[in-house]
Amino acid sequence: MDNLRLILVFTLAFIVLLLWQAWNEDYGPKPEQETAVTQSEIGSGNPAASPPAIPSAEVAKPESVGKQLTGTLPGVDDSMGTVSGKIGVTTDLFTLEIDTRGGSILSLLLNEYPVSLEQKDVKFTLMRPTSPDLFVAQSGLIGLEKGEAPTHEAQYQSKEQHYSMGDKDSLVVDLSWTSPKGIQVTKRFTFTRGSYLVKVEHRIDNPTEAVWSGREYRQLMRGLPGEKPAGSKFLYTYTGGAIYTPEEKYEKISFEKMEEKPLSIEAKGGWFGMLQHYFIGAWIPPADETDHFYTNVLPGQRYVLGAYTPSISVAPGGSHTFTTGFVAGPKLQDKLEAITPGLELTVDYGWLTVVAKPIFWLLKAIHKLLGNWGWSIIVLTLIIKLLFFKLSETSYKSMANMRKMTPRIQALKDRYGDDKQRLNQAMMEMYKKEKINPLGGCLPIVVQIPVFIALYWVLLESVELRQAPWIFWIRDLSIKDQYYVLPLIMGISMFIQQKLNPAPPDPMQAKIMMALPFVFTVFFAFFPSGLVLYWVTNNILSISQQWVITRQIEKAT
Repeated sequence: MDNLRLILVFTLAFIVLLLWQAWNEDYGPKPEQETAVTQSEIGSGNPAASPPAIPSAEVAKPESVGKQLTGTLPGVDDSMGTVSGKIGVTTDLFTLEIDTRGGSILSLLLNEYPVSLEQKDVKFTLMRPTSPDLFVAQSGLIGLEKGEAPTHEAQYQSKEQHYSMGDKDSLVVDLSWTSPKGIQVTKRFTFTRGSYLVKVEHRIDNPTEAVWSGREYRQLMRGLPGEKPAGSKFLYTYTGGAIYTPEEKYEKISFEKMEEKPLSIEAKGGWFGMLQHYFIGAWIPPADETDHFYTNVLPGQRYVLGAYTPSISVAPGGSHTFTTGFVAGPKLQDKLEAITPGLELTVDYGWLTVVAKPIFWLLKAIHKLLGNWGWSIIVLTLIIKLLFFKLSETSYKSMANMRKMTPRIQALKDRYGDDKQRLNQAMMEMYKKEKINPLGGCLPIVVQIPVFIALYWVLLESVELRQAPWIFWIRDLSIKDQYYVLPLIMGISMFIQQKLNPAPPDPMQAKIMMALPFVFTVFFAFFPSGLVLYWVTNNILSISQQWVITRQIEKAT
């Protein structure tokens, strides 16, 4: 039975190790050379490596866009009194650049999220047109006739070089385009104060005498992630695509999946996006619109995830507006859930979501009262400990009784020597006579494993804990303790716990058990401070409870 306890402890250690090893293999950053991506390369980010032929009677799909366009580099056209090139936009939440070539969002900084505590004036860059971490948002129209619809390679015009929200509640940025035959398209971005959701529209006005037919497409192009910051190299989280449809719900579309098989499905509503640690960029089509979702892999390790609408026709003298939403920002669950169903699932707790979500809800509720995430973790640990109090009490009583049996177990070992079968039989008879359950001491470990892993994902995935301080030197609970104080305290507390537990009769097992605190200290040295804080608090509470119970049982004998 001591072997079983040892196996359970090692299982916990093994799971902790695999938490970052497995994710490193599947989703960790791959080696790549840092290269700049030119404007012309961004403009060619169209789906499908082998575009199909376009029937003359059918509106072209995005798969064929790259074969139809040549495009020109942006410049300044003073003769028209308009601006072309990169347009700066500043809102309360964003600082971004929109390229007049296609109206693509080339760069986007999050004003409320600094890169680090040491660089508070440097805002976090979510989107950029260069590699590594290339990430741009593209959208456009495709018409029946070549040149009669602006794709993300078409040259738009803008009346301003820079737009600022200032004190207004909203900001509108308009780009205009006119075809050789007179089709007029206005691409409009509408920003709302306090919202990470941007409304993007394509309005088609047809003053000609012919019917215009076309469709809208939206896509995201993402490169492989660069090297992680020094404080988070052991925290491998998912970077890649994801989609949500009412039928299939939430599904990750990793870069590896895109390489293996292109995505090609029809779905009504839903959304698609590119995810990374703490942040998301996603397109939100109208809920009542049936779109075609697709992926493609482009040269230079660039991955495209997009969707296009059904084709529509605009009669002479008529107009039509395509409307979609674009989200770029932190993974704040309540805000994402309010935007569209399933978007909050990008805060991915994995198979333990059913445990992790209540934990995060409780942690957030405690934080509303205390205003400090570190103290909130401590109070949460206390609540979890109280919930399992009776279970732990029974377990600690069992271990205390087992501790009393240690001299008798040693006597049996001396008596039977290497005869394991007779030794185990004699021990079972002794346990039965003394009414001791040798499995009782293992139960808290089994119960805590899912709670531990769920809390790990909560602390790792919740952007609310990013750069959240506790006290003294702990200024960011989402990264490791830079002075390794908490891991050292955790290791000491585990060592004390080992002393309170009954020692295994096998000397080799006893040595291994006593080595576990040192092994765990090394593991936890690279884990988020918030997770180590939880484990330290849990250990201290467990030691207190176990010490009291052990003393009571020893005095009773």
